[in-house]
Amino acid sequence: MTDQVWQIEPSGRLRGDVEVRGSKNAVTKHMVAAMLGVDTSTIQNAPDVGDVGITAAMLRSLGFEVETGHGEITVAPGTHVEPRVPHAFTGLNRIPILMLGPLLHLAGEAFVPLVGGDPIGHRPIDFHVEALRSMGAEVHIGDDGIHAKAAKLRGTRIDLPYPSVGATETVLLTAVLAEGKTVIRGAATEPEVVELALFLQRMGARIELSPDRRVVVEGVERLRGASTWLAGDRLEAFSYLVAGLITGGQVRVHGCPQDRLVTAITTLARMGAQFEITDDWLTASAPNGLRAAAVQTDTHPGFMTDWQTPLMVLFTQAEGMSVLHETVFENRLVYVPALQKMGCEIEVFDVCLGGPACRFHDTNAKHSAVVRGVSKLRGADVTMPDVRAGFSAVLAAAAAEGTSTLRGIQHIERGYHRPLEQFSSLGLKIRRETVA
Repeated sequence: MTDQVWQIEPSGRLRGDVEVRGSKNAVTKHMVAAMLGVDTSTIQNAPDVGDVGITAAMLRSLGFEVETGHGEITVAPGTHVEPRVPHAFTGLNRIPILMLGPLLHLAGEAFVPLVGGDPIGHRPIDFHVEALRSMGAEVHIGDDGIHAKAAKLRGTRIDLPYPSVGATETVLLTAVLAEGKTVIRGAATEPEVVELALFLQRMGARIELSPDRRVVVEGVERLRGASTWLAGDRLEAFSYLVAGLITGGQVRVHGCPQDRLVTAITTLARMGAQFEITDDWLTASAPNGLRAAAVQTDTHPGFMTDWQTPLMVLFTQAEGMSVLHETVFENRLVYVPALQKMGCEIEVFDVCLGGPACRFHDTNAKHSAVVRGVSKLRGADVTMPDVRAGFSAVLAAAAAEGTSTLRGIQHIERGYHRPLEQFSSLGLKIRRETVA
């Protein structure tokens, strides 16, 4: 059995320009929203990532016409809607559960297989299921997936116990065509969620974003197709800024608005990074070195949980002891052993460090880390368990001494726009090989 790996040889400071495409976390949700339009929708500035292909295949299996290429995706209704997502898509990503509401509107019934995604901790589907039930759906969770039926879905008040991005998106995608008004309390407000709401509004939805995480949706009878240009991926932008900093270089990032990186910019500035910011690009350098920091992840507008993975590697090259407190996913630190193998001095704990007690307090979840810098990193043969861990391993390999072999590269290629080409353009010696 053969496998694809990346071979990385450190090549000094990474410098150059990177153009980031639309967010992986946004593009697939827009593709699901397009199911609701009576005519064609177009999504531009789409990233070339594996999740787009998976979602396109799912939509085609349901009867939709999907075209992808050159940064553009079109989704058009077909002649018939098949209400079942095939079992073949079990565990590939978390998109199927978002299709429940749209399929109930279009066909009165739905089946989606069990969800997948990165192994970063418990992402409960019960928020989604309870929301659909409260809107009038009959939902049954079986061993193979989720079955649902609904003659008519009605608006209601939904109180989310936690500002879950996925659950907020499920309610939005369902409420826009439900009868009457839906009020979401405790909604997620991440930029990708707002971007989805704006796209639905272009399609004719009536959505009001209110203070205190409150969203009001007044259902309409039909939605039309719409066109949108996705804003740049804030995780990719941050990751490439860190790639420059961790190697003592400087990467100029285009395509991601400054307002999507406010907290990230301030965090890096506290560590000693210096920024140049324009309307078209931003860049960071650290001519005087980096210092340690204490950072706690949180829901938006706090420090994004996805940012902590590249930040952890950057901590290893900052002078002193840094602390990371993860409060969003209890198993987000699953990537640490791979970094330890590469010489990163990281210890993980099941107590809340670097911030007030979070919802994982008094559990066995290892959700805090202490990082010692400056660590001398070394090349190693490591397997990447998920997409975020994959990028962190590339960053560590870029700053290490000696060649690294990275396995599980499908994860990073699923979630980042052409990462091998992007890193190569910055001067990193990186190549894909087939190994036994």
